[in-house]
Amino acid sequence: MKPQILRGSKQEIAETVARIGGEVREAIVFIEDPADTTQESPGENIFAEMEPFTVGAGDADCSREGVYSPTEVRHDLHRTRG
Repeated sequence: MKPQILRGSKQEIAETVARIGGEVREAIVFIEDPADTTQESPGENIFAEMEPFTVGAGDADCSREGVYSPTEVRHDLHRTRG
């Protein structure tokens, strides 16, 4: 018997095994656990993380007047650097 290492997807490994000449008596298969799809990876749901900062959050006024009418004046933004 001659050992042989096969790598690839399940389909690729199965096709390679099917093409092997001679009789295959044993196989050692390493199986990775499937990814846990119920947990979100960090940063995966950036929209949920950013919800507190979006226009649609809380009691924000999304009307045309609310967007184009300043409710507070920031004088410090208009100062020139010197």
